[in-house]
Amino acid sequence: MLAALDLGTNNCRLLVARPTDRHGFRVIDAFSRIVRLGEGIGASGELTDAAMERTLDALSVCGSKMRRRHVTRFRAVATEACRRARNGPEFLERVKQETGITLEVISSAEEAGLALAGCGPLLDPAVPGALVFDIGGGSTELAWSQRDGNADTAAVTSIPIGVVTLAETYGGDRYDAGVYDRMVADVAAWLAAYEREHAISAEVAAGRVQVIGTSGTVTTLAGVHLDLPRYVRDRVDGLFLNVADTLAIGRRLADQSFEDRAAHPCIGRERADLVVAGCAILEAICRQWPVARMRVADRGVREGILFGLIAGTS
Repeated sequence: MLAALDLGTNNCRLLVARPTDRHGFRVIDAFSRIVRLGEGIGASGELTDAAMERTLDALSVCGSKMRRRHVTRFRAVATEACRRARNGPEFLERVKQETGITLEVISSAEEAGLALAGCGPLLDPAVPGALVFDIGGGSTELAWSQRDGNADTAAVTSIPIGVVTLAETYGGDRYDAGVYDRMVADVAAWLAAYEREHAISAEVAAGRVQVIGTSGTVTTLAGVHLDLPRYVRDRVDGLFLNVADTLAIGRRLADQSFEDRAAHPCIGRERADLVVAGCAILEAICRQWPVARMRVADRGVREGILFGLIAGTS
């Protein structure tokens, strides 16, 4: 039995799976909890006691699930919050002592690569270019993949803006158009450098690019678009969204109050203050690379880890 654990700035996620062959797996158990590990890290540079306690509680659940499922091979990774925090090493030692889980802090480049690998089954092989983005809590990862003949090349990057960091800078009840536009502009400045390096826009204009979004932002927006009474992964994973309609939903959410956003069953109170920041990041991405539609992936780093474990590369 295999397991993959992804501890991000905002979420703690676990997948337990059984390999079906050298290229696939069947999920046996899953766990996801919003822990906000990176809460306040932008101001203090450290993980707070409350955030660490919330995260340790979630990791204890993960450890229990892995023992109960008799997991024999697993990989547990930590991302932006632990990369940035001065007290990250001390926290990782606490995790090991209290839960038995050894967390590996991976680079932003590897994080983006794992997200790309995890989304592989959703890529259309007839389209040579793929832009995969992962809007996280403390950073946003981008992976640009091109197929040239039988060879694939990939360029990955990370920008130090995520839903938590952006919300802590601009957070509020409602967001007027001017504030929202400033949020978009903050992200756009980072994306422009990636565009200058890789000239993705020319490929987009030629219709040779597919865009896949893997994050709580895009899955939440998909749930809102479908007006689901509760989130259903099978309805969301692989869904195609019209970009213009999706960005309009983001603007509407920004104009709503916190309580109105929280009332939607696919948002809830835990995401109500973060979803607008995610929408602003998404809008910056879609303005920089204007495709007509994008695909939603309720998958990413964890699935990428599992594929690596099956292939023997993790």
